[in-house]
Amino acid sequence: MTKIEMDAIDRRILAILQENGRLSNQEIAERVNLSPSPCLRRIRRLEESGVIRGYVALLDPRRLGLDLLAYVNVRLEKRSGPALSPRGGDVTHADLFRAAVQTWPEVVACYAMTGDMDYLLRVQVADMAHFSRFVQEQLLHHPSVIDVKTSFSLETFKETTALPIV
Repeated sequence: MTKIEMDAIDRRILAILQENGRLSNQEIAERVNLSPSPCLRRIRRLEESGVIRGYVALLDPRRLGLDLLAYVNVRLEKRSGPALSPRGGDVTHADLFRAAVQTWPEVVACYAMTGDMDYLLRVQVADMAHFSRFVQEQLLHHPSVIDVKTSFSLETFKETTALPIV
């Protein structure tokens, strides 16, 4: 993946969009001191190059009844050789696990990690009963998973989707 060349105006546009993605092109253009057409061209270029991946609504999990946030470290089976796919054919344990994670709505983020554990899951659920069901019926039931360790968030005092634009 190639890093795209950006100037100060591009960076300002990105900062503005990270703050409020619902602003009109006219409003963004005014804030960066451009006319609307060149501003729109810049935004389109940032979209087409993949710098801007998309636009979303950020939801408040607590208002949706999703009050428990857990970080789960997962270690997978390390046996050499392929695992058997439910559909037949050879796949790795990591392949099977990654496919399963895509189907679990409780997992809002999954990262491949270095160190003792293979993956870190960010899991958002209603309560401890919901978390227990997820772990017992989904996570520990998965044939590639051999160990999990969980930490629960007690308080959130910083959370942002905004990236530092340098």
